[in-house]
Amino acid sequence: MRPQKLSEVLGQDDVIGEGKILTEIVRKGEPVNLIFWGPPGTGKTTLARILAREFKADFVEISAVTAGKKDVEAVVARAKTNWNLQMRTILFVDEIHRFNKAQQDAFLPHVESGLITLIGATTENPLFEVISPLLSRSRVVVIQPLAKEAIIEVLNRAIKAEKATKRVTKKAIDLLAELSGGDARGALGDLELALSLAEKVDDKVVLEAAGKKMPGYDKKGDKHYDTISAFIKSMRGSDVDATLYYLARMVEAGEDPKFIARRMVIFASEDIGLAGNGALSLATACFQAVERVGMPESGLMLAHTAVALAKSKKSRATTDAWYKALDLARKTRGEPVPVWLRNAPTKLMKDLGYGKGQKWEAGFHLDKNYLPDSIKDVKIWGVDE
Repeated sequence: MRPQKLSEVLGQDDVIGEGKILTEIVRKGEPVNLIFWGPPGTGKTTLARILAREFKADFVEISAVTAGKKDVEAVVARAKTNWNLQMRTILFVDEIHRFNKAQQDAFLPHVESGLITLIGATTENPLFEVISPLLSRSRVVVIQPLAKEAIIEVLNRAIKAEKATKRVTKKAIDLLAELSGGDARGALGDLELALSLAEKVDDKVVLEAAGKKMPGYDKKGDKHYDTISAFIKSMRGSDVDATLYYLARMVEAGEDPKFIARRMVIFASEDIGLAGNGALSLATACFQAVERVGMPESGLMLAHTAVALAKSKKSRATTDAWYKALDLARKTRGEPVPVWLRNAPTKLMKDLGYGKGQKWEAGFHLDKNYLPDSIKDVKIWGVDE
C-alpha cells in the first residue's frame, strides 16, 4: 500500500502540492538534504523513496538503531562508485536521532561535498537530536500525523486492494482510524490482523485486534514534553477537564508520578503564588504522598492536587518580580550595599557608619533607601499587597 509518487501521498498538504517544498524540490530536479520530523507511520520513509525515484538516484537505506561504522564506510564506498558512474546517492537514515555526535560527524564531509544527499527521519525534535553542522546543511520538513479522514482513505484503499469490501463494516473502518492516532502503518496492521481473526470485521473484532492502545509516549521524547506542557497550560487556563485528561494520559503511559508532582510544586509558586498561599503546601504534600504511597493510588493524590491548582486563582506577581530581581542583580552585581545596611562586627566598622541606626526589633524600619544608590528608584515589586 506504499504510495509510489507524491500525488498518492495523503495528509501532507503542508509540504506537497503547488508551491510546497517537496513538490518544488522534485520540480527543480535538484536533491536537497532533508530531515523529516514527525510521528511514526506518517510516511517519512515513503517520501524518501519517492524522492529517490524522482531523481533516479541510488537509494541506500540504513537504520541508526542497527548501523555501525562499517555500514557507514560501505555507504561511502558505494556513493563513490555511483559518483564515477554519474549517479546520485541518496542515503536515508531512519531514526537519525539515535546516531551519536561522532556517528553524525562521519557523514558531514560527504554531505558537504555532495557525494551523498542525506535524508534523515526522526520522531524527535531535530534541533536537539541532530548536530548543528548537519542541520545547517539540511531543510527540516515537518511531517504531520495523518488526519482521521486520511487514515480512512488509506484503509479503504487497502480493503479494496484485498477485495475485502464486503467483509469490513463502515463502523469498523471508522474505529480503526480513531484508534490509529494518525499512524497509517499501525492502522493497516490492525486491519490485517482483524481480517485474519474473522470473516466479518465489525467494531468488536477491531477492538480485539487493536488490543489496549497505549498513548504514543516516550518519556524522553517530544510527546513527553508536549503532554506535560499541555497539562501545565491547562492548569494555568483553569480548565479542569483538560487538566485531568492530560494527567490521565501521562499516568496511563507510565510517566513517573514524582515528575508530575514536582511540576505541580513549581506551578504552585510560579502561577498561583500569593493568590493562593496554600497551593505550595498542598503541592508539596502531594509530592510527599506520592513518594510514600506509590502507584496506582498516587493517581488520586495527583488528581486531587491538579484539580485544586487548576481551580485556584492565579497570580504571576511573585514570578515576574523574581525574574526582574534576577535580571537587575546580574546587571548591578558590583554595586555596593549601603553602608548603614552592612553588618558591623568591629568598632572600626561602627565608627565608619556600618549598621548605623539599626535596631534589633521586629518590623523595624528606617526611612532610607534600602537598595544601592544607583538603583534606589527601581521598583521590582509591581503589585500592591
